[in-house]
Amino acid sequence: MRMLLAILCITLALVGAGCRDADRDRREVVLYSSVDQDLAEPIIAEFERASGIKVRVRFDTEASKTIGLVQRLRAKADRPEADVFWSSEVFHTVRLAREGMLQPYRAEAVAAWPKEFADPEGRWYGFGLRMRVVAYHTGRVTEAEAPATLEALLDPKWRGRLVMASPEFGTTCGHVAAWFVHYGPERATKFLEGLKANAVRLVDGNSTAVRLVGTGQADLCLTDSDDVYAAQRNGWPVAMKMLSHGSAGVLAIPNTAAMVRGAPHPDEARALMAYLLSEATERGLARSDSHNTPVHEAVAREFPAYACPPRLPVDYAKVAESIPAAIDAARKVLR
Repeated sequence: MRMLLAILCITLALVGAGCRDADRDRREVVLYSSVDQDLAEPIIAEFERASGIKVRVRFDTEASKTIGLVQRLRAKADRPEADVFWSSEVFHTVRLAREGMLQPYRAEAVAAWPKEFADPEGRWYGFGLRMRVVAYHTGRVTEAEAPATLEALLDPKWRGRLVMASPEFGTTCGHVAAWFVHYGPERATKFLEGLKANAVRLVDGNSTAVRLVGTGQADLCLTDSDDVYAAQRNGWPVAMKMLSHGSAGVLAIPNTAAMVRGAPHPDEARALMAYLLSEATERGLARSDSHNTPVHEAVAREFPAYACPPRLPVDYAKVAESIPAAIDAARKVLR
């Protein structure tokens, strides 16, 4: 009996050791991503194939784009479950960095990253740009008629013909805040009042706004370039003009990648960061239905059709600071 017990103990010890070895070999990383799932999944799959690291990913919904994940990161601050945050925009990433939720990522590949798309302390990096645009129904609005500036949207002829996503969420939130930074609070509020006077309709997201244009329920909408590309892929009668702010340029909104402070899997997180910021990822995003503009110059030259127009010279950090006041003003004026 004693001999059998000894054998059993040794067997259990060997099985336990084998399980621990298997656990060590089963590398994983937890990713929070507000990027559209159909765009993110091929990039995640390629990273898994190349690295052998399993990615456990949590996506967000369209209506609460980015906000839901940001709130979850805050709620889990004491015991983070996420390693990397891949956001489809920059503004809330900046705010997370300022709240101490993110940690620096340093690597040779990001040493010369464009300054306008990098946190000075290395807590986030921007890549894969989208542009703020006006989408229009090609059967109702000609290319010549379509407004190309924010100011032109206030023309009374567009009254009742324009929709936009609610300013509380997504890129519309950052876009409205950018008005407050670029134009100043007084003039930005005048823009909101002008939109209200033109009976702008608010909907739950950019894709909904474009769908209303594509189905003839609206003539124009404020949205992102990727949503227009998606509509065109679906065969909808939708085109776009880059939305300049006077003659100052178009608001470019980068994807951002950041490491979460206290990431449970730091080595794997650094590997995923390196891949997200690679030329391969930007090439994949440019080729995708989103057609993001690369920030890697070598990759950008491969996709001249998606070249970035003159950009609005805006400080993303200042825009992030302005978001609460901008949202409050938008609610008071537009609701």
